Amino acid sequence: MLENYNLGSKLILAILFAVLLYMVLRYAIKLIEMAYVIKHKKPLYTHFYLFKRKLSPSQKSILKRNFTFYNKLPKEYRPYFEHRLASFIKDKDFIGREGVKPTEEMKVLISATAVMLTFGFRDFYIGLISKIVIYPDEFYSRTNDAYHKGEFNPKLKALVLSWKDFKKGFENGKDNLNLGIHEFSHAIHLNSIKERDISSTIFSDSFSELSEILSEDEGLRKALMTSDYFRDYAFTNRFEFVAVAIESFIETPQEFNNQFPKIYKTIRQMLNFNFAGY
Repeated sequence: MLENYNLGSKLILAILFAVLLYMVLRYAIKLIEMAYVIKHKKPLYTHFYLFKRKLSPSQKSILKRNFTFYNKLPKEYRPYFEHRLASFIKDKDFIGREGVKPTEEMKVLISATAVMLTFGFRDFYIGLISKIVIYPDEFYSRTNDAYHKGEFNPKLKALVLSWKDFKKGFENGKDNLNLGIHEFSHAIHLNSIKERDISSTIFSDSFSELSEILSEDEGLRKALMTSDYFRDYAFTNRFEFVAVAIESFIETPQEFNNQFPKIYKTIRQMLNFNFAGY
């Protein structure tokens, strides 16, 4: 009986030691990553998966036919994109309105837009979104009693899109006008304020840096106002500026970098984009 007691005591001590060691290691890794983030302004790592989800053949076919960003990725990155896409689709509720029945194409292309924008993030789910509502065309919004092409409602955790205008955003990949990118950018921005994971922190800190740049650099402000690179809607407020800037960053990165390298660099840091030619 005494032997059993000693064995039980040793087992409890071993478990306590293992838990303590885990906590110490976890804290040490956080400290190391914090130092890395402060120095490099990016996560210590982005992609690490014990297993990767697979897309169905039809989903993969839709992605390859319609999504340029995926095809521009190095081959070793594509399984990561596919895993994230399958995971995002599984995580969200897709709801149709006014006769829309969410199709596989809708789910794949809308979700791929979110995965693209968060591909440099470690946490890519955008927790503030639980459902994606799809209308056939412009829809009436009670938030301001007006017709919208898209909106993000954080209270309802809903991203709402006109399918017609979402598709239109990808027809011309060089006009810096993409509804899906714009609305997901708003969701990511608000999510970064709510969450405190590494990628959200980097996004929020980069937004603060961008705000400081725009406040202090009068020459840059004048150049922005006289240039026709950003559409007028960008100057509504700083939230809209970031969303429009991300649209431009994705669609015309070289022109963006040539005209406004300081802003380009900050957006690149914000999204942690170091792939696909960005």
